[in-house]
Amino acid sequence: MDVLADVLHAMRSGLPRAARTDVRAPWGLRFPEINGASFHIVVRGSCWLLPIGHQPEPRQLFPGDLVLVRNGSVHALADDPASRLTDFEPLLDNPRSPIARVILDGPGAESLLLCGGYEFGRGRPHPLLTELPEVLCLPERSGKHHGLKATIELLGAELEDPRPGGGGIVPALVDALLLYILRAWLDDQPTETHSWANAFRDPAVSAALASMHADPGRRWTLQDLSATANLGRSAFAQRFASLVGVPPLTYLTWWRMTLAERRLRDSNVPLSIIGRELGYTSEFAFAKAFKRDFTLPPGRYRQTLTGTGRD
Repeated sequence: MDVLADVLHAMRSGLPRAARTDVRAPWGLRFPEINGASFHIVVRGSCWLLPIGHQPEPRQLFPGDLVLVRNGSVHALADDPASRLTDFEPLLDNPRSPIARVILDGPGAESLLLCGGYEFGRGRPHPLLTELPEVLCLPERSGKHHGLKATIELLGAELEDPRPGGGGIVPALVDALLLYILRAWLDDQPTETHSWANAFRDPAVSAALASMHADPGRRWTLQDLSATANLGRSAFAQRFASLVGVPPLTYLTWWRMTLAERRLRDSNVPLSIIGRELGYTSEFAFAKAFKRDFTLPPGRYRQTLTGTGRD
């Protein structure tokens, strides 16, 4: 089981979108808050990322530089920190299309950006994502992330010359882009820290995570998980908690409830089946575990999402 891909699949809601943004100075774009994450790539020219959250100073971006705004908060890009800002309003030929376009004409220098976003569910973010900095900048001039560069080039080509099939290709590329961004960030983390980056690097912990994600409904015990890690129970439990931040069975319960929330949000599958799929021997046991995390029993929670709760 690919844990990283599984995490993003569980967190995502709706199709990712991307916009080709052609601008000429002077220009400034204010990006609204979204329920997810935003990204920007400078293809040609340059721009400034204006102050946001814990980033006190404007940051200049150059061709190939990429920025990910983790929590989708309001932020801005401009040719100059002093330029007037206008709201980012992409033009869509088809409201259902994942491909948009933004054009701002001016007398000055031209820049070309790729801007996009990922929608995440309103449930709890995965702790892997919360470890990311609020604003993640990956400079192209580091030259280390070849897969990321290739994906950017493919996405740019699709937005430059839209053709039949782009509605399927662009979301797939934007999905791949987020995976490459996370992979690049994980690769750049120091090996001595206690973090998810090193949980993936650690053979014992990564094996246990893969097992839990592959079969979350199995009645796992600490003994079972330590066997997948080829460690004694105490050594495994200590190593897992130091890297992931919680004990193994605590993480397993958290992940089960995350999957349950998604199933309640995206389907009308009966609660008894969801609970059984996630390893609970009765609907009552499942409801009790779910209410402990979400304050509402699963049937009521589903009603708050859809208005059509089905017990």
